Amino acid sequence: MNWVNESSTREFILLGFSDRPWLQMPLFVLLLISYTFTIFGNVSIMMVCILDPKLHTPMYFFLTNLSILDLCYTTSTVPHMLTNICRNKKTISYGGCVAQLIIFLALGATECLLLAVMSFDRYVAVCKPLHYVVIMNHWFCIRVVAFSWFTGFGNSVLQSSLTLNMPHCGRQEVDHFFCEVPALLKLSCADTKPIESELFFFSALFLLIPVTLILISYGFIAQAVLRIRSAEGRQKAFGTCGSHMVVVALFFGTAIYMYLQPPSSTSKDWGKMVSLFYGIITPMLNPLIYSLRNKDMKEAFKSVMKKIFFL
Repeated sequence: MNWVNESSTREFILLGFSDRPWLQMPLFVLLLISYTFTIFGNVSIMMVCILDPKLHTPMYFFLTNLSILDLCYTTSTVPHMLTNICRNKKTISYGGCVAQLIIFLALGATECLLLAVMSFDRYVAVCKPLHYVVIMNHWFCIRVVAFSWFTGFGNSVLQSSLTLNMPHCGRQEVDHFFCEVPALLKLSCADTKPIESELFFFSALFLLIPVTLILISYGFIAQAVLRIRSAEGRQKAFGTCGSHMVVVALFFGTAIYMYLQPPSSTSKDWGKMVSLFYGIITPMLNPLIYSLRNKDMKEAFKSVMKKIFFL
């Protein structure tokens, strides 16, 4: 009997840090502050990129999509987590758990692909500036972004199906803050190694291939930047690409730790903290990293604010 047949009418209990009640309030404050900054930061980036004509370029088109991803990514988990912290019984319906799992996996995989696309955009801008307009044309940008979204959701449906079809024999306590693959696999009463191998393969595709392509792109970028004679030119190139590399390191580093090892080998508390980092902290930091290290973004934000408040 599979998970769907056993659990369609049940609720799951999300343990989180229930065994450490003194952490509940600090966690609530951290989540609330992080989520507030995530909403404000990503909505601001989306608004500025849409309203300022100077930012109607491929780089900011991809950045707008990244902000949409991060906003949806955190919204799929944080509001329910905030509600559960305030309740004695921290539950989630079966349907809510499935929705969380599918959305979280889909947006995570899409972000992996989108970050690789953004690194290719920077490679073309720095290494092939004369061909940039031709290569990164409007339709190409739309197609690669659409491919990222559709492929991300396709991967999610596949991984979710494999995870949810594992028998769990009536177990209801998910030792996590939200429904995530490693935590759900620990509920299974069957041998999870075959499923873990399949999930490892798909996770490796969406984590290791994009991060490898990103590193190759930035290897070429570093070579090109070092050939620039102007110190100002070098600084501008490193500044633009540096922010992207910080995002890549934060997101891929924690995701690789979580998904490219067996669930049984992951410390449950450490795994929860890592999930909070790439699922909540990183989406909050992305707008800060891109806006604070990007002169064009800061100037555009000031210009848009002036237009809004001084009309």
